[in-house]
Amino acid sequence: MNIPYGPILVVEDNENVRELLEVTLRFKGYPVVSARNGEEGLDFINREHPALVITDILMPKMDGFTLVHQMRKQSATRHIPAIFISATYVTAEDKMFAISLGAVRFIEKPIDTEDFLLTVAEILTSGITSKKDLLSDLDFYQGYRDRLEDKLQHKKRQIARTERLLQTLPEDQRPAFLALLKQAVDDRDEIQRELDDLMRLLDETSHSS
Repeated sequence: MNIPYGPILVVEDNENVRELLEVTLRFKGYPVVSARNGEEGLDFINREHPALVITDILMPKMDGFTLVHQMRKQSATRHIPAIFISATYVTAEDKMFAISLGAVRFIEKPIDTEDFLLTVAEILTSGITSKKDLLSDLDFYQGYRDRLEDKLQHKKRQIARTERLLQTLPEDQRPAFLALLKQAVDDRDEIQRELDDLMRLLDETSHSS
């Protein structure tokens, strides 16, 4: 397998998804390394300059959007192609924002492994690199704020619907929907934390510009 330089980096906090991507890529002969969040991923990118970055978006410590934005701010790493994968950020607006950051592809979960492998092969063999103009920090924060606010409202509506439904379900059906509710609440809280952090950064950037 002809890799331009470095391995493929997979950045994913979900252990099952991370292992699936690693095994799928290694089965085809690609050298692969992985990171559990954006901070680990960015550290590896700055040290090793991978051939390709495949990253989830919603992650702890540093999300995928911020990872790619930070990667693109460094002249030594801004050309590295990046693929976003996500089950949460899947609207047309989400994808447009992802591409505006310089991502070369956007793949929705659950991942079709055949399509995924074709995408990876196309990028590596054709020499595709990130070529979009770099967003300013202010434009990045404002665009990301819009995406987070949209996701937060969606999760709130999802939680409200599930809570209403639980009141009418027979007892034997409740556990599955209670699990869905817990996951939605966890997602809402994570999105809210990211939004709070982002608003502080946006305020600091607005005042310094």
